[in-house]
Amino acid sequence: MIQSEKPTIMDIARLTGLSKGTVDRVLHNRGEVSKKSYDKVMAVIKELGYEPNALASALARGVSPRIAVLIPEHEPGSFWELALNGISKASETVGPLGVETQLFKYNSRDASSFQDACFRLLDSAPSGVVVAPMFGPGTQMLTADLRSRSIPYVFFDTKQDDDGYLAYYGLPEYRSGYLCADQLTIDKSASEVLLVRIKRDPFRQSDPTVIRRAGFMDYMSEHYPDCVVRSIFIDPRDHERTDQELESFFEAFPGTTHIAMFNSRIYLIVPWLERHPAQIKRVVGFDNLTANMNALARGTVSALIAQHPDEQVAMAIQALFDYIVLGKKPMRRDNFMHMDILTRYNIEYY
Repeated sequence: MIQSEKPTIMDIARLTGLSKGTVDRVLHNRGEVSKKSYDKVMAVIKELGYEPNALASALARGVSPRIAVLIPEHEPGSFWELALNGISKASETVGPLGVETQLFKYNSRDASSFQDACFRLLDSAPSGVVVAPMFGPGTQMLTADLRSRSIPYVFFDTKQDDDGYLAYYGLPEYRSGYLCADQLTIDKSASEVLLVRIKRDPFRQSDPTVIRRAGFMDYMSEHYPDCVVRSIFIDPRDHERTDQELESFFEAFPGTTHIAMFNSRIYLIVPWLERHPAQIKRVVGFDNLTANMNALARGTVSALIAQHPDEQVAMAIQALFDYIVLGKKPMRRDNFMHMDILTRYNIEYY
């Protein structure tokens, strides 16, 4: 059948012998219709090549979807500042189309603050949620509640293994840890390695790098089984104490020559490293924060594994927009982003 104009709901109703309301319910998945009516509508849609304008339809009905984004409070120049840039960019895209983006922030060192942010988020009755899992038990409670309310949610940066998330945008976490170990040991001289970790909440419910760490340890076990890997924990707010922790560690283990950090804050140990330039052979961290890149340019840090949290969160918001407003599911559930290896020789082009 050749149509001179784009077919309408009225055309489909006429050809199927059904009411306009029944056709509308089929097209927009609202309310129950019989299988016979559904099959009639779908057969005519296929014949006509009809494509319902879901966005126009949603706006005409006065629908104003709201996408909630749950992220930690942060300082300028941090990893989360990069993510916030992506949120702002995505909001500029979906905002004019009638979709509001709302931030809910929490203290990354306080599980109760995270829980409070989750309560506030749920009370706001969002249409969809973007979350970077930080507190495991708290995130599980949040996502269980979202599933019970049929609210779609998307992970970015890291993800939890559950059956309910719509999509994930971020690094392949395990492989990023594996890659970190490869870059750290590229000189094949590592016999003792230090992992510098961040002190988080006192009950250690917040451990976003656990999968990355597992990938690192598996690589070391497979390739350097005799290498000794030790850890220390530092407080990112207490620089003097960080120096003391490092001094004490290297007094006890002077044979340590390689250091890695799995979060974005390798810059925290740079002052100590630059006072002991002959002590360490290789240092590998994550993320292209300005302070990290400056240390890389000076040669204090050997390599950074960089990602794009701004792109990740922007894609997460776009995926929810497509799903909520246009009825389109992401083509892939797990959308693993590229891992960029930066050295002092290529950062000026990044």
